[in-house]
Amino acid sequence: MKIKALFSAAIGAAFLSSAATATELRVSHQFSSTDVRHKVAQMVADHVKEANVGLDIKIFPSQALFKAREQYKPLSRGQLDMTVLPLSYAGGQQPAYNLTLMPGLVKNHDHAARLNYSPFMQEIEKIMASDDVMVLVHGYLAGGFASTEKCITKPADVAGQQTRAAGKAFEQMLVGAGASIASMASSEVYNAMQSGVLQAVNTSSSSFVSFRLYEQVKCYTPAGANALWFMYQPMLMNKSTFDGLTAAQQKALRDGAKKAEAFYLSEAKKADAESVRVFKEAGVEVADMSTADFNEWQSLAKTTSYKEFVANYPDGQRLLDLALAVE
Repeated sequence: MKIKALFSAAIGAAFLSSAATATELRVSHQFSSTDVRHKVAQMVADHVKEANVGLDIKIFPSQALFKAREQYKPLSRGQLDMTVLPLSYAGGQQPAYNLTLMPGLVKNHDHAARLNYSPFMQEIEKIMASDDVMVLVHGYLAGGFASTEKCITKPADVAGQQTRAAGKAFEQMLVGAGASIASMASSEVYNAMQSGVLQAVNTSSSSFVSFRLYEQVKCYTPAGANALWFMYQPMLMNKSTFDGLTAAQQKALRDGAKKAEAFYLSEAKKADAESVRVFKEAGVEVADMSTADFNEWQSLAKTTSYKEFVANYPDGQRLLDLALAVE
């Protein structure tokens, strides 16, 4: 009886020791727990848990650990293990990242998926590696235009309209098209349109729905076969942290990331389709951007946004050419 009790105690101690030595990784992001970007992180965490490799992933949503634009630096320093964020937020530290929110570089979601595994993205990942950062899950989210006055499919359509754009490069392009720019958060667009201060907006598909902009606009141009607004928002990890894991733990992370990436792409497409459904149901006219319209925007971007980027970043032209080379 005594031997049995000692054996049971030893087994219990072994389990406690194993639990105590399980590695815990922390993920931080700015989004709510209902957002697709949180679900991507949760999918990776769930897969790793099911793999039972002594690795626990704890997610801190809604800026619980770090502010929205303050996550890349702690990640690169090893103060944070993982994050999901728009990479362009770190464009101040690495100017090349501004290409991941550049008008006309991505045509649609399938094009974005090809871009994720192109020589262009390999160069971006080399820059990340110099900051001790790596990609776990690639992902782009798309957006479109809406206006209280008329449909916006080509550059001439925004001329004279007070417009809110998503990002500096888009502002530069829209100014080139004759628009006036009003800088504000997505959350402020509804009231600005309601009061007549703002006539047009360029933002993500999910923001169009979550901020109920269908209540204020006359026409919506969604992300479809052609879209201008694509923002790279990957799940990133500190490279040294990943390299310090066991082979089994690394495999569990990679396998979970592969599942999450497929889910991310599927959900991104669904978000665009859902926005169209919501706007049509609200009685808003929906206009599609043609390939000719897209080409016209891209030509304008080359003389505005692209030109400005290349002028301010020594390696800009090479990276821009790599991005534009992806069919």
